[in-house]
Amino acid sequence: MTSGPLSLRALNRALLDRQLLLRPAVPPAAGDRSAQVIETVEHLVGLQAQAPFPPYYGLWSRLDGFRPGDLAGLLTGRRVVRVALMRGTIHLVSAPDCLALRPALQPVLDRALRATFGRRLAGVDLAALAAAGRILVEEKPRTFSDLGRELAGHWPQHQPDALAQGVRALVPLVQVPPRAVWGASGPAAHTSAEAWLGRPMPAGISLESLVTRYLAAFGPATTADVQAWSGLTRLGEIVGRLRPGLRTFRGEQGAELFDLPDAPRPDPDIPAPVRFVPEFDNLILAHADRARVLSEPHRQRINARANSFPGSVLIDGFVGGIWKIARTRAAAALTVELFEPTSAQVTHEVSAEGHRMLGFAAPDADDHDVRFGPLP
Repeated sequence: MTSGPLSLRALNRALLDRQLLLRPAVPPAAGDRSAQVIETVEHLVGLQAQAPFPPYYGLWSRLDGFRPGDLAGLLTGRRVVRVALMRGTIHLVSAPDCLALRPALQPVLDRALRATFGRRLAGVDLAALAAAGRILVEEKPRTFSDLGRELAGHWPQHQPDALAQGVRALVPLVQVPPRAVWGASGPAAHTSAEAWLGRPMPAGISLESLVTRYLAAFGPATTADVQAWSGLTRLGEIVGRLRPGLRTFRGEQGAELFDLPDAPRPDPDIPAPVRFVPEFDNLILAHADRARVLSEPHRQRINARANSFPGSVLIDGFVGGIWKIARTRAAAALTVELFEPTSAQVTHEVSAEGHRMLGFAAPDADDHDVRFGPLP
């Protein structure tokens, strides 16, 4: 039986609540924050991590009192890793989720490899390529440039970058520290997940479990939404098998939405605080229809920025602007570009949250400045 309909605001508030952006997160008990950080990363089914540092801002926006060292220590301690998963993009996930998710999402990597590098790898035995690549990255962590150069010795008729990307798709590669460690820098060097974590790769999570975890973090949602988030296709059969245990709704445009029976669906009129979320945050990217958080005109405005996907400012729960931080040795400046005029009260709230973020991002800067205007 289908309930509903659910309004756009109802979907928005449900998403924000599940993304820990509607209410301040409960601070952890005194002591180690590791358990809370890992629990959050797992609840979100990972954080998009195409660039090294957005996950830090993503956790800051969701966890009260979060500090960079709370995540950096988990990276160096091999309790979280950065690995290609949903949509074939790099995500920060817990070590157990790396091992559980990667096998389930292997078809996404396979399809992307065929589409992007299939012709350039014609004639290459992919099993042999994967085996040779694994030996090389387990010998020592390697950049793709180094890996491709080594592989070209075995396949001299093929381009090194295509060979390296073939290994990326075929072998679960994690990026190793100091890459993505706050306050440090390093090249994107890779080794296998099995070598880094000291554990074999199991069969992986079932697709049914993958769908229910998605709904817990992003629902209510359509089958197309689950596919857009994961990169997997033909999930209608999986959702159909789950249907007896799910609640169903209709969206404003008539789309059928699926959800976990006991998942939170807050009152659409509950206030939503101003929030800053980082570039490529899955809050923005995890639905085929992003209208529940990003209007079509604003989506087009963001997409018009060539080779750029800036951080987003949430105003009343919806993307109302974008942001970027510029840092010098002595100062940190946050530029906020609002898409529409706002009241003085909202502008004040945006400024206050911006100063709070600068305190997180640049606590050692002598000067913090929040500016309103076009992003550079």
